[in-house]
Amino acid sequence: MENFTLKLRDKKLDDSLTDELNLNYSFETETFKNIQMSCEKGIEEGWLCQNEHGGIKYGRVLNDINGYSVDVVVMTDIVGPHHAHPKGEIDLIMPIEGNAKFDKHAAGWVVYGPGSSHRPTVTDGTAIVLYLLPDGEIDFSRP
Repeated sequence: MENFTLKLRDKKLDDSLTDELNLNYSFETETFKNIQMSCEKGIEEGWLCQNEHGGIKYGRVLNDINGYSVDVVVMTDIVGPHHAHPKGEIDLIMPIEGNAKFDKHAAGWVVYGPGSSHRPTVTDGTAIVLYLLPDGEIDFSRP
């Protein structure tokens, strides 16, 4: 993740970054496959997504790597808690059962810009979602 997050340091978190990530690191690439394999292994070994609340398994992997925190969740057909992204959020969606979609997005990347908010939602199966948060900032609050 170190080399990957280093490449993101000066990027603007917007739709163009979503396009760039999906072009260069799609689900067919070694980078995507390696990240997914590492996540699945960590979950299987019990050190990743070791927490659970409201049917969502989660855990923070790294507090700071090149200005980003790294969190991973496992969600199955569920709507998660509303939260805001003061500085944005970069999500890697890795379906593992069914045709899981995260916020209506299939396997791949989605970027939420600064000041955005949502209720993270997985439909049609189970997905692992890796979150990169600039400076680890996230605000869990009511919409």
